[in-house]
Amino acid sequence: MLTIQLIRETLLSGCVIPAHPLALNENRRLDERRQTALTRYYCDAGAGGVAVGVHTTQFAIHDAKTGLLEPVLRLAADAVRACEHKTGRTLIKVAGICGLTDQALREAGLARELGYDAGLVSLSALRAASTPEILEHCRMIADVLPVFGFYLQPAVGGRLLDYDFWRGFLEIGNVVAIKIAPFNRYHTLDVVRALAASGRPGEVALYTGNDDNIIGDLLADFPLDPDSSSPPIRFSGGLLGQWAVWTGRAVELLEAVSQCRDQAHGKALELLALSNQLTDANAALFDVRHAFAGCIAGLHEILRRQGLLEGRWCLDPHEELSPGQMEEIDRVCKSYPHLQDDAFVQRRLDQWLS
Repeated sequence: MLTIQLIRETLLSGCVIPAHPLALNENRRLDERRQTALTRYYCDAGAGGVAVGVHTTQFAIHDAKTGLLEPVLRLAADAVRACEHKTGRTLIKVAGICGLTDQALREAGLARELGYDAGLVSLSALRAASTPEILEHCRMIADVLPVFGFYLQPAVGGRLLDYDFWRGFLEIGNVVAIKIAPFNRYHTLDVVRALAASGRPGEVALYTGNDDNIIGDLLADFPLDPDSSSPPIRFSGGLLGQWAVWTGRAVELLEAVSQCRDQAHGKALELLALSNQLTDANAALFDVRHAFAGCIAGLHEILRRQGLLEGRWCLDPHEELSPGQMEEIDRVCKSYPHLQDDAFVQRRLDQWLS
């Protein structure tokens, strides 16, 4: 586990953090070989870390009956450490933390034991809790493991969290970052405003989880107080389900955004055009037409086509592509080949699967 100072510095420097899928075989059991291959893919593609046990990994792995949380976290941690040993790079390991407080504390302890650097805290189980109750829940987890806040959109299990919540959340000393993923500009700005008011922009990194507006988040400055001498708020990077596929291109994209900022926005118009294409592709993969019902299966379909997964299987047999979603995926793959990293995957696939 990294020191909290190094965690902060690494996150603030800007990382691509894929939300790690779950590799299953046709019997819907963990495929350890392909699970490890996925982590190797993300590391070799240049990702700055991985997030495991999150929505894209399927929240069902947190159910003790599956027996999957510990082995899935362990496989990723082992693969990341092997990459760090081979390359000398520092990668951030983020573990998804779910459930009511007792369960969340057990999961945070497990993640710490396995060497994870931060816990991405889902608040889906606390739908009926008050703001003070949720904040106390987060404080207790932060006493065990550095916390990565998580604003998950309600359509896939999240809850609305207002400005007052985020202002209180940012009073917790062991918070290192916030993933903003409400898929809503108004709610996104609530978190940005709270960070600005907290005085902690240099300590707490913002990471986009808004898969529908990735480039817009990464490219934009948020100068919320024109009279302030403080620098504008920016997103440092992304922790995204969309970046679980075509990760090599995602790394190039984040670098292009960084260069654009350094060059006084010289290529901003090109990046904004690319933003519309990426949002269109994401709509197909995440199954926006059917309220995101096929979002995990859509990501799995891309990984299946690349050979990283054997099939689209999810833990829930009913979780599959929606009607018409395959045709939409075919359309965006044909329309936007420059968003894809198929050639990179094919060059290294056998190595990752070995």
